[in-house]
Amino acid sequence: MQEKSGSAAPGSPAGRVAAQAVPHLNGHAVTQNGHNPPGAPLPQPQSESVPPATTVEREQWGGKYEFLLSCIGYCVGLGNVWRFPYLCYRNGGGVFLIPYFTMLFFTGVPLFLMELTLGQYNAAGPITVWKCCPILKGIGVGMICVSFLVCLYYNVIIAWTFYYLGNSFYYPLPWSCDLLANAASCSSNSSTNSSTDKPLSPTEIFWNERVLGVVHSEGLHDPGPVRWQLALCLLAAWIIIFLCMLKGIRSSGKVVYVTATFPYIVLIVLIIRGATLEGSLQGVAFYLTPDWNRLRNAQVWNDAASQIFYSLGIGVGGLLSMASYNKFDNNVIRDTLVITIGNCSTSFFAGFAIFSILGHMAFRKGVPVGEVADSGPGLAFVAYPEALALLPGSTFWAIMFFLMLFMLGVDTLFGNMEGICTAVLDEFPHLRQNTLHKSLFLGALCFFFYLMGLLLVTDGGIYWFTLIDSFSTSFGLIIITFFMCIGISYFYGVKKFSHHIVDMISHCPPWWTKVLLYFKACWLIITPLLLLLILIRIFVEMYQTSLQYGSYVYPLWGKALGVCMGATCCLQILIWGIVAISRETGTLKERFKKAIQPLKSWRVNGLNNTTTAQEHVEPERVEVPFTVTLTDMDFNAMMWDMGSQA
Repeated sequence: MQEKSGSAAPGSPAGRVAAQAVPHLNGHAVTQNGHNPPGAPLPQPQSESVPPATTVEREQWGGKYEFLLSCIGYCVGLGNVWRFPYLCYRNGGGVFLIPYFTMLFFTGVPLFLMELTLGQYNAAGPITVWKCCPILKGIGVGMICVSFLVCLYYNVIIAWTFYYLGNSFYYPLPWSCDLLANAASCSSNSSTNSSTDKPLSPTEIFWNERVLGVVHSEGLHDPGPVRWQLALCLLAAWIIIFLCMLKGIRSSGKVVYVTATFPYIVLIVLIIRGATLEGSLQGVAFYLTPDWNRLRNAQVWNDAASQIFYSLGIGVGGLLSMASYNKFDNNVIRDTLVITIGNCSTSFFAGFAIFSILGHMAFRKGVPVGEVADSGPGLAFVAYPEALALLPGSTFWAIMFFLMLFMLGVDTLFGNMEGICTAVLDEFPHLRQNTLHKSLFLGALCFFFYLMGLLLVTDGGIYWFTLIDSFSTSFGLIIITFFMCIGISYFYGVKKFSHHIVDMISHCPPWWTKVLLYFKACWLIITPLLLLLILIRIFVEMYQTSLQYGSYVYPLWGKALGVCMGATCCLQILIWGIVAISRETGTLKERFKKAIQPLKSWRVNGLNNTTTAQEHVEPERVEVPFTVTLTDMDFNAMMWDMGSQA
């Protein structure tokens, strides 16, 4: 963007390069009023500003579609398939869309845009980006802590998917009533669920005994031995992640062309197949039937907000990291609207694929749809596989479904791993320079996660999985996003931040400024207020309800351990804020003012991008008491004047 005067907009690469360059233009040195001060040596012309030697040129996406597909793949995850449809039917059917889209436009979209802008404008990862406001560095560290916990348990889901995918090639399916070994459980009530006293279905027996082995564990204190089948699946999952990320965004950016689009193909196929089944309309009606009284329930609004955070991946650092590899002039507002609305529409779309087939299963079993509907792993690995086993060609449908789950999980894990890797590589640039060292770091990181994840594939691993899942993205994540919003709006300055957005959009139509007024209002007032209300609701719910898995109620020490996980993430804000203030000098007030000022090395990555610098370079400026920007037309006029005087 340029100002009307023709000068580079403040804060843009052009403005920074021009401000740092030696004053010259077409080989001419110019000072105030075109005259050199007496005795002042003429400055030597230089063709470009020399970047600091310590910085390394960053990679960039091969194209805008790679970034869009990576973000869509990151956001469209397992939560869209196994969490949103369940929340929708539980919270009033179609009425749930009102609080859902309300929370989307007043919390999800503004925070999503904030993360993309931070990453793209500063060309830095979750930690280094806070050189723009050092006192907030703890936000970046907290994001990495959350991402660490998510990566720890998320790949276990992919390991489960691998296990089911391998068993899907058998005919009949191992959890199907067509298998002779399951004949007893299909016809008798000898095996019952201890929490509901209902007969256990073959899918529940397969899930609890053959996959998890949870029947051999007494609880959190009794993990038992590692299940070698799942350990091998987990190892295979981490090897795939390592290979896909080995060359950074150059490799993962190509993989997403398959992993981000294939789930949509499967969903369309499942919807078409589900629509042809008896009882499918009953399932869809159960999914969408509105209950307007549910809007008065605060829990409905809290569920809507939690699903927005869970689905969009806000506050984990993945979005910020992926945006840091964008070109400077990428249109972040357009990308924000496309990704967020596309993601939430996918959630609604997936509900038809889920409930049409669950409706058929309820019809076949002669029970209400509510008795077969479930959420989370219970839907993906118990209810839906049981429904697929009833279809003709069940083996094909099971393979398609678990391939879809695998790709949904891999895309989301790409984003979380990218957040961690980018943060470390920005803090230690020498790793980015050396391909071997970078590969060794990635390999060591994946192997570390694999070793830590072995706890989650023991007989009692599901208890640890549920604990980490419940607290890793709970109050800690809300506190991190709350302080990110407050810090950017009031410490860094919402006016300056909004100017950065306009500065990055090359061809900014007039109506974009009207849209920014909406975002400013959200960042300053609406979003922080909603986040505060959500946080209060989470604390009240956490105090009043106990954590449990099935019939197992977690002990107090287990719940306290989960609270410590969440607290560790958000306490980084306080710790690194104190560190930033202690590094300054003067009174406490003076230290605080210094700690919210950008460091000298701020945005050095963006300035070192040679392509961006060349694209945005403007007529160079003259270092004088007041700056005059000259163009070729000015020099032509000077030559005519000199010729006429002669």
